[in-house]
Amino acid sequence: MSDIHKHIEESQVTLSELMLPSHANFGGKIHGGYILSLMDQIAFACSSKHSKYYCVTASVDTVNFLNPIEVGELVTLKASINYVGKTSMIVGIRVEAENIHTGVKKHCNSSYFTMVAKDDNGNGMEVPGLILDSKIEIRRFLKSASRLASKKHSKFQETNFEVEKYISELKNHNVIVDYKGYK
Repeated sequence: MSDIHKHIEESQVTLSELMLPSHANFGGKIHGGYILSLMDQIAFACSSKHSKYYCVTASVDTVNFLNPIEVGELVTLKASINYVGKTSMIVGIRVEAENIHTGVKKHCNSSYFTMVAKDDNGNGMEVPGLILDSKIEIRRFLKSASRLASKKHSKFQETNFEVEKYISELKNHNVIVDYKGYK
């Protein structure tokens, strides 16, 4: 690991943007794809600020659209580094919308973007570690580490998946199994 460690505040980024009619979907609400694009931008900014390298999106984990965003609302995205590995970082993002007439704010979305630091040749680069100095920072780091560990140790990995072993788990789901490769 890098000998350099940073406080989370050193790489936090906030982005605010007024939602325009051109950002709306056919239902009159702000298009989820537009919000995802803003989230990707802030994840890039936060991870690049932390690592001092160009960063690419490796994965997006759990995007839940909690409340719709209206045209005319001020959307604010807040990004923090929640976890660092050797070359990767998990960026936690919170999206809020504010009615600029009433001042009422609502939580619209939270997500986690895994970003990887790259050099000019596309090679992964080591990223600085984190200095965790609050209960919430420790909780977020450990939660991200736990999520990563469960992904790596899933019993449904493609390379070792055996249908016979798990077929009974489908009985309580709304599916019809028409697969002839098992007995």
